[in-house]
Amino acid sequence: MAINKNHEFEELDGVKCAIVEKNASQQRVDFLKPLLEFNKYTVVVVASPPPKASPAATSATTTDATVEVATPPPATYTIGVTDVTFNPTNAIFGRSIKTSNGHVVTLAYWQQKETVSRDHVPYFSKK
Repeated sequence: MAINKNHEFEELDGVKCAIVEKNASQQRVDFLKPLLEFNKYTVVVVASPPPKASPAATSATTTDATVEVATPPPATYTIGVTDVTFNPTNAIFGRSIKTSNGHVVTLAYWQQKETVSRDHVPYFSKK
């Protein structure tokens, strides 16, 4: 059980892992897994359990009646690392994760809002 919501951990594929992200898309997995592995973390990715509520039904109209078609939920994954001390928030703001080209991972890069990590010198380090 996690102390707070910011530092979750659980067992993924029989291995105790710190949770990096839940309900991540395949695109997000493809982004985070190489980034974390480059930073020497062992990454475990498992399919997220399906939602407990029934999937939303979409209606398709035919000439005779309306037919309800259940759409399956999109495939999502839970991403974890075997280092249970890992906390994504602390790693990003503590500037401890680097990209493959040596730049520090910023929040915008982690959230995939920027394609290049623009690591700035913090204001308190400027002389």
